[in-house]
Amino acid sequence: MISSALFLSGCAINEKSDYLATKDGNIEGAADNDINDPDLKYLSSESDADLDEELRALSETGEWGEDTTITGVEQLFDFPVVTNKQVEMYLNLFQTSQRRSFESWLARSGKYVPFIEHELEKAGLPKDLAYLSMIESGYSQRAYSRSRAVGLWQFMAATGKQYNLKIDSYIDQRIDPEESTASAIAYLGDLYKEFGDWHLAVAAYNAGPGKIRNGLKRYQVDNFWDLAQHKYLHLETKRYVPKLIAAIMISRQPERYGFTNIAYEEPLTYDKIQVEPGMPLDAVAIISGTNVREIKALNQELRRGKTPPNKVGYSVKIPAGSRSLAMSNLDNLHSYVSTGYKTHTIKRGETIASICRKYNLNTTALLKVNNLRSSNLKPGTNLRVPYPMVKYQLLPDGDLSNLAAYNDNLILHKIQSGETISKIAKKYKVPQNMIVSWNGLKSVHSIRAGQQLALFIEDANKSTSGTRRILASTSKLIIDQPATSALVSSSGAIPTLTAQKKGLPDEVSIPSDYNWYKVQDGDSLWTISRRFNISADSIRELNNLKSNLIHPGSRLIIRKG
Repeated sequence: MISSALFLSGCAINEKSDYLATKDGNIEGAADNDINDPDLKYLSSESDADLDEELRALSETGEWGEDTTITGVEQLFDFPVVTNKQVEMYLNLFQTSQRRSFESWLARSGKYVPFIEHELEKAGLPKDLAYLSMIESGYSQRAYSRSRAVGLWQFMAATGKQYNLKIDSYIDQRIDPEESTASAIAYLGDLYKEFGDWHLAVAAYNAGPGKIRNGLKRYQVDNFWDLAQHKYLHLETKRYVPKLIAAIMISRQPERYGFTNIAYEEPLTYDKIQVEPGMPLDAVAIISGTNVREIKALNQELRRGKTPPNKVGYSVKIPAGSRSLAMSNLDNLHSYVSTGYKTHTIKRGETIASICRKYNLNTTALLKVNNLRSSNLKPGTNLRVPYPMVKYQLLPDGDLSNLAAYNDNLILHKIQSGETISKIAKKYKVPQNMIVSWNGLKSVHSIRAGQQLALFIEDANKSTSGTRRILASTSKLIIDQPATSALVSSSGAIPTLTAQKKGLPDEVSIPSDYNWYKVQDGDSLWTISRRFNISADSIRELNNLKSNLIHPGSRLIIRKG
């Protein structure tokens, strides 16, 4: 967690962002305002109260100027470190009222500084610039400022895109530590080439090069401290350079300033593996043998918890040392369709038809799921709304016997272009007329691509005789259905059906005052109850039915009249 006392200045505060960061961490302006995953939201890390304290203390330091250049410590710093009243103010602030925040920054520096320093050294830039990320974001990848800058290096969207960071509704590489660090180094290098002075370069990183360029020209000065003496720069920008210098001084010699026993985080390490477009991070967690939270932490740039569907492939980050395992598991990863439920609270004026349109369902399915006999709705009532979901599991090499079982009778099938009721019926091993009946269709021809069909295929998860399993993989559907699902107790008591299955064996015996009845096409519990002069409730209780749904070919126990 980021301490509430972080103060983010934000890279290039005079720029306009492509996104508007909201208080709850969602992003307006792209397609991100519907992201509800707390592990993926941006984190507001700027405290107005602490920022006001900081600016007030800074305004009381008097004139700005470069007083003393520290000598004899060339081995310690490679950034031009000076001391003056502004730097001393920050040294004091970090050791007193903002001590807890700075301790958190130091602890998190262990995770990022080794990698950043390595990249800075390769680029020939001062390694002390690694602490620029400290005062920008407090080393929080998902941090954003009031000026709408994002990530470890607090890039605005426009500058990020200028320096090759991809930012869209699926990915925000400003949050990627590797990609954003490369872009920050490129940007800092360009700024130093223009200004030839690191104080001016980092001031331009915050305010924008145009602001610094125009200021130097207007006041005919050639260094940051002379420019800072004028009211041209906002105090939020002026503070940037002395704040960085103080952060460098303490971070390089923490014990000297009283920061002892800091629990530094372990350096960030990971492996990478190329995966298909749109792969959910929970599937990545499965193949790499870890949990989805760890995968999300490594891939925080993925705004929707899956790899971008608009890219041919994506190198996803996985725990260090797990690449071989993930590669071997990738071919054994199978997806299967399941059904989840969300809750919809009925609002005044809503109808079954309007709710079905909202969720792309049909009336019959919604009524059946909620055990409703009437389409009259009462405001404030909660409805269960089914939706299709894809889950993943690993199968042993060459073994398809452990396929995942459905946990519900309902399966939602989205009709693909060219599909017919006949093809769907064959795929799921159900009669065509039942699909028509379940979905209230006018005929077997009244379907369209993109429409969802509700398939009430009974599951026997709790049966001791086996289960019916349906697995949707990338290429085929596999059905595993046992031969029997009826049990007779050893005491001769009335048998109870634990699941609706076809082809029950004739040798299953029942007491003489009961008969077996094989369900025919078009049968319902009501028509069967009328035929045998018994109540539908009796049939349902006797056969341990959870609902009024019955299927052609199933066998029911019926009490003789």
